[in-house]
Amino acid sequence: MSKNKKMILKTCVLAGKIMMENGSEVYRVEDTMLRIARNAGEADCVSYVTATGLFMGFREGPYCQLEDVHERAINLEKVVAVNQLSRQFAERQISLQELYDRLRQAQKNTPSYRFITQVLAAGIVSATLMYAFGGSWRDFIATFVIGGLGLFSATVAKRWLGLSFLDMFIAALVIGASAVFCVNFGLAENVDNLIIGAVMPLVPGVAITNSFRDIMAGDLISGIARGIEAVFTAAAIGIGIAFVLSAFGGVL
Repeated sequence: MSKNKKMILKTCVLAGKIMMENGSEVYRVEDTMLRIARNAGEADCVSYVTATGLFMGFREGPYCQLEDVHERAINLEKVVAVNQLSRQFAERQISLQELYDRLRQAQKNTPSYRFITQVLAAGIVSATLMYAFGGSWRDFIATFVIGGLGLFSATVAKRWLGLSFLDMFIAALVIGASAVFCVNFGLAENVDNLIIGAVMPLVPGVAITNSFRDIMAGDLISGIARGIEAVFTAAAIGIGIAFVLSAFGGVL
């Protein structure tokens, strides 16, 4: 296989990996990979993408490259960066080597919101949704604090433990215990309102949506895999809350 074809495969697979790791749909990933290959002069290519891995190869010969996908998150800034670079390559503004190098940079250095900003945003989302679901203004501040604390706990647990779903379980424990504490000490009125609002930033809504979109697009394996992952995440949250309510039910 020529050096140019190797670079095409490496670039396509890297672009697809970045998109899959950051919340893009399967059909969009496959389309981006094929577009890059066509714009590089290799129209007769095939790509196959799942939630846990992706493949890219040439139909004319036994040349294929695969890449595993372990980390899955929601960072649409990186997806947008890949799409923008793909357009620049299609318009001949950058070369294939420049595209590959910039994809590497986007994978590592795409700016994201600061952690404190994410925590504050989680608090705002929690408090506003709590009120939208019928809560009272007296629970607003407590829900704001607990929602931010929940996201903080989930992030720290994931960094230190590195185990999927356990971070959601720990965050749910923190949210449930904090809600019980606030009500018992007169800082809020309703435990249910606090919990419902505070868990909203943790609910895998985007994963569920992408799961249905993949299934409707015919990507059944990826759709089912993403759906199961979302169900496990929701179950971890539910089990954590249920554990707290069972343990402290007598003091409510």
